[in-house]
Amino acid sequence: MIGRLNHVAIAVPDLEAAAAQYRDALGAKVGAPQDEPDHGVTVIFIELPNTKIELLYPLGEDSPIRGFLDKNPAGGIHHVCYEVEDITAARDQLSAAGARVLGSGDPKIGAHGKPVLFLHPKDFQGCLIELEQV
Repeated sequence: MIGRLNHVAIAVPDLEAAAAQYRDALGAKVGAPQDEPDHGVTVIFIELPNTKIELLYPLGEDSPIRGFLDKNPAGGIHHVCYEVEDITAARDQLSAAGARVLGSGDPKIGAHGKPVLFLHPKDFQGCLIELEQV
């Protein structure tokens, strides 16, 4: 069902400093910040030859990333995103197998302009999983 790894998301307490570290210290191609109000985050994508790193920073007081950073002030890995061909079929198959889809269960449009949904970390060894339709 799952395809390739799309990205690893890292919540960061200072978006500009994190982007500069990837750009200057690691020599990575760093994208521009983009606000994602539907998800309560500002993101920057780091382009790698085989995948992406997504830097996450809270957008607004109600951001889920703010809560994550309150518990993890230095930041840390927030989620892993896998590609799927049909997000609705993947959701239905996972739900039938007992996995919990977060939110309403209906896909939202993610930072890449494609449908995404999240799976409860307690169902995947403590790892929050994002699925993105390709």
